[in-house]
Amino acid sequence: MLTLEADVLAKNNALAERNRGWFAGRRTLALNLVSSPGSGKTTLLERTIREIGSELSISVLGGDQETQNDAARIAATGCKVVQINTGTGCHLDAEMVNRGLRALDPPVDSLLMIENVGNLVCPALFDLGERAKVAMLSVTEGEDKPAKYPHMFRAARLMLLTKIDLLPHLDFDVERCIGQALQVNPRIEVLQLSAKSGVGMDRWYDWVRKEWAAQRQDSMV
Repeated sequence: MLTLEADVLAKNNALAERNRGWFAGRRTLALNLVSSPGSGKTTLLERTIREIGSELSISVLGGDQETQNDAARIAATGCKVVQINTGTGCHLDAEMVNRGLRALDPPVDSLLMIENVGNLVCPALFDLGERAKVAMLSVTEGEDKPAKYPHMFRAARLMLLTKIDLLPHLDFDVERCIGQALQVNPRIEVLQLSAKSGVGMDRWYDWVRKEWAAQRQDSMV
């Protein structure tokens, strides 16, 4: 089993490096949004596209086991989107993303958002060639998720604490949650926001702009 897992991950990592080279050659910033189901990934994408889509050319690869529901919501914003259905699979892998890229054909100098399958376990293991994993955690899920699922938060560069507009109605310890995330990954950045109310979204956009500029700079080296 260990040999099989190592072989699978080695093949995936080789394909991820090919994807990374493709992104670099086209000066494309790829962000991998990972979370449990219901954290608000699609809502975040909808608002992001509406508010900075004219500034940064955005396209989306969406992953779900079944349905085109999220892709339909993204397409309604006018954004180019390709849905990848994994069937029994619990995550996207580098080969799926490579196939999706051929269908999506995102433009040069653009932002690619990868909306991974809702799962805090398997996506942590699979590099897709992205610049960064963005782990989303909603305040409706409980503040102990970083401690329960450490591999995901260790793999992420950024944690988005979402749905903070609901905090007055919940028993959720924000400081404990952030403390657990930092204990798992001392280098993780944390932003608090609500894609519904708009609170904190400017800080998210600033982070994306910073990463986009860094990706372009790295691509020119």
